Amino acid sequence: MPELPDITVYLEALEKRILNQPLRKVRIASPFLLRTVAPPIHQAEGKIVRSLRRIGKRIALGLDEELWLVIHLMIAGRLHWREGGAKLVRKLGLAAFEFPNGSLVLTEAGTKKRASLHLLQGEQALCDLDPGGLEVLDNTLESFSRVLIGSNHTLKRALTDPTLFSGIGNAYSDEILHRAHLSPVLLTQKLSNEQIQTLHNAVKVTMNEWFDRLRAETGDKFPEQVTAFRPEMTVHGRFGLPCPVCGAKVQRIRYAENETNYCPKCQTGGKLLADRSLSLLLKKDWPKTPEELEEMRSKRSK
Repeated sequence: MPELPDITVYLEALEKRILNQPLRKVRIASPFLLRTVAPPIHQAEGKIVRSLRRIGKRIALGLDEELWLVIHLMIAGRLHWREGGAKLVRKLGLAAFEFPNGSLVLTEAGTKKRASLHLLQGEQALCDLDPGGLEVLDNTLESFSRVLIGSNHTLKRALTDPTLFSGIGNAYSDEILHRAHLSPVLLTQKLSNEQIQTLHNAVKVTMNEWFDRLRAETGDKFPEQVTAFRPEMTVHGRFGLPCPVCGAKVQRIRYAENETNYCPKCQTGGKLLADRSLSLLLKKDWPKTPEELEEMRSKRSK
């Protein structure tokens, strides 16, 4: 799922292309995309884009007459800038927004269509979509700490909860926790003041580092290679590969459609965290260290 750095780079690219431009036409190919019926979507046509805004992980286009087009890309949704009248590719193409200088195309890979489009009227309707999480780059250590320990969750869950922190998802939470040398399953109310300060710093440094990388990669082009898996990442998406800091193999915890990646040497004191899908099966036989896990796998392969 595109997260804070990705959404920010999208917005910066859109600002150069559609700000103060009229939205000539909206073409919707998927009946599952549009989640609102009033105002009707055709009411957005002919209106000028007056502002662009990020609402959590959503992209909001502010139009004349206090109308807001709000796009949520979810996991597999992506935006593309094409020539005017761009064809919507079957199965992938969800919608196209036509401007005088080109088409903003929304696509979604996979069969589960989760991306959404809302047309809202007024500032309050827009605010109602905001989960309300703390802006992670614009806060003090005191406000960060208050939100973090306000309830007792694992660090992974707390960082990715949009009602607590805005814009952090599965990918960047892994990177933040690795930089902070903190376990993803450590409970927030068990953190020391020093650990909270380290985490606060890791959030800001990690996000700013990725802002710089994505901006340099994109330049004046439209961002087309938006992905949660990048070779420069230290642990996210690198299960089984060596940690670039210490060389230990990156491990994972799998749950539902997500997984948490971490380095046992850097983050958990060498302890192997229980992978729910396997530890429930193996129970007491679940290995406690990466070395035990490798030994178990070696025996199974013989």
